[in-house]
Amino acid sequence: MTRHTLSWMALISAVALALPGVVLADHAMEKDGMLVDHQGMTLYTFDKDDGGKSMCNGECAKNWPPLMAKEGEKAEGKWMQIKRDDGTMQWAYDGKPLYTFIKDKKAGDKTGDGKMDVWHLAKP
Repeated sequence: MTRHTLSWMALISAVALALPGVVLADHAMEKDGMLVDHQGMTLYTFDKDDGGKSMCNGECAKNWPPLMAKEGEKAEGKWMQIKRDDGTMQWAYDGKPLYTFIKDKKAGDKTGDGKMDVWHLAKP
């Protein structure tokens, strides 16, 4: 890449980080008062989760895919990683494990909010 291209990339990154309403983390971000993953997919919490433990496994996790933590990602502030029943790591915010919803097809969809009265938009 040329120095000119790198300069533009740095400028665009700096501007994106300064935009109001967008707070970035390694694994997710806040946008418009809710948490979304890096593809802009809405994140949800599950009322049946308790004590920082995910109760959504098996079939549940197929419909509500957990926001998985990747090796090397660091937790800070209200962000934490929890161990799932299968030994993998999942992101949680303020002690609440986070999930996407299989029926959300594009960034900004919120079709899982209020499902079965136990699934809710994840909010900071």
